[in-house]
Amino acid sequence: MPIQGSGTFAVEATLGSLVPRDGKALVLANGAYGKRAAETLARIGRSHELYVTAEDTQPDPAEVDRMLAADASISHVLLVHCETTSGILNPLEPIARAVAARGRSLILDAMSTFGALSIPTSALGLGAVIASANKCLEGVPGVGFVIARTRDLEAATGNAHSLSLDLADQWSYMERTGQWRFTPPTHVMAALDTAIDLHTAEGGTPARGARYAANRRAVVDGLRALGIEPLIPDALQSPIIVTFRCPDDPRFGFQPFYDRLKAEGFIIYPGKMTAAETFRIGCLGTLTPGIMRDVVAAVARVLDDLGVARRRAA
Repeated sequence: MPIQGSGTFAVEATLGSLVPRDGKALVLANGAYGKRAAETLARIGRSHELYVTAEDTQPDPAEVDRMLAADASISHVLLVHCETTSGILNPLEPIARAVAARGRSLILDAMSTFGALSIPTSALGLGAVIASANKCLEGVPGVGFVIARTRDLEAATGNAHSLSLDLADQWSYMERTGQWRFTPPTHVMAALDTAIDLHTAEGGTPARGARYAANRRAVVDGLRALGIEPLIPDALQSPIIVTFRCPDDPRFGFQPFYDRLKAEGFIIYPGKMTAAETFRIGCLGTLTPGIMRDVVAAVARVLDDLGVARRRAA
């Protein structure tokens, strides 16, 4: 079911439509996007509980199971597949199994993984998967979409807190008329149509995920050779975005680093989202390992310009 707006619109539409007014959601949060989902639930008047772990720590499936066993009122669980605050990849399959075993519904925020990482929706019994036209599909922002069961959309009639973000109404109207309820994001949908063709031509999800993983390896290996380490351990690191610890040197400042990289032709994320002093580099989009090696070379030049001490590659 498509919904106009950014990915956050789709998340709010899903939570407001699929979580009943008398339901309760357990939100697993190890970054800004899990916390934003909890804030959304609070704003729309849905009961919720928050399970918070550190930015570099995955939620523990055993703890999720314990919390579900202790609170029968929890009807839904929300998991952010890749928390782009840090780039950590959260453990979808064991958490999905724990949620399904307790008879609850798992809502997966796959905004930053859909189209690059496999999501076995049916095998895991997921209640809903939320994604958007941009990110791994490489379209443009402006429309999100939700994959959900027909029976759950039917049961959601009357749940929504909002007219424009009512997934059940959007679904029933589209089924009945073939039209959007309100002004459609026509240019965004046209771009998405082309993006999906390009995704298919590349080899689909496996090929795109492999390219992003190669991008990650190139930038992580290159920056490690300069003495810059990722925040997230390799085993937990997604191929979507990598957060690096800032050099421990008083001559390093994020803003001059950012500005000089921009002058070199590379724009990274503008500021940190983690508690630690970090900077983030994305691996998704129409990038290649060769481009990522160019990024590394530009970082080396900028560090030299700033007078920041670094360990050079042998």
